[in-house]
Amino acid sequence: MVSKQKILIVDDDNNIAELISLYLAKECYETMIVNDGESVMPAMNSFAPNLILLDVMLPGIDGYQVCREIRAKYSVPIIMLSAKGEVFDKVLGLELGADDYIEKPFDSKELVARAKAVLRRYKPVSTTTESSRDKCAQYTDLSINLTNYSVIYKGKTVDMPPKELELLYFLAASPNHVFTREQLLDQIWGYEYIGDTRTVDVHIKRLREKIKDHQNWKIATIWGIGYKFEVINS
Repeated sequence: MVSKQKILIVDDDNNIAELISLYLAKECYETMIVNDGESVMPAMNSFAPNLILLDVMLPGIDGYQVCREIRAKYSVPIIMLSAKGEVFDKVLGLELGADDYIEKPFDSKELVARAKAVLRRYKPVSTTTESSRDKCAQYTDLSINLTNYSVIYKGKTVDMPPKELELLYFLAASPNHVFTREQLLDQIWGYEYIGDTRTVDVHIKRLREKIKDHQNWKIATIWGIGYKFEVINS
């Protein structure tokens, strides 16, 4: 029997949290609700969620600080929920490690669709097949495996959210190919982020903080166009 995927809902408005839980339960997800930031880390240990829906405006510790604390220990995907629709707020959430950002009020179908999309990207595959072996990009001191969502850099595992890893893999799987920001948005994030090219820049910045330039390869900026995974000496 396949176990249900777990979603932790963090929102101080219990009515909204219960409504979200109802939407997700109809899609056969198991949910847990906490109403403040202080309860999140204990819930992470006891509930072990596959996804977190995290409200920004929380009493005590706000959602941004909670996101920082989660990212310090876990790579579980996070979707931030907020009535704040400014670009600054979205970028801040993404820079702190969120995988997606949904403005309130939101449509229930959109919320479920976003949750499914993030979980689908994150879900590891337990068996190794011929086709799954093709989903691995390897270079000197760097291995990116899209099958089990792992990155090995200089012999050590690097934790990163699903979309960071997907972006790195997409670039590395097509060495020396220049992609525009719009192309990367379409391939990695889909329709919901079209036009918000700052999203790509934020994720590239985070990748560069974790994966430094190598003498044989690097993530190169093509000014005015986009990015490429440049192989210097294959």
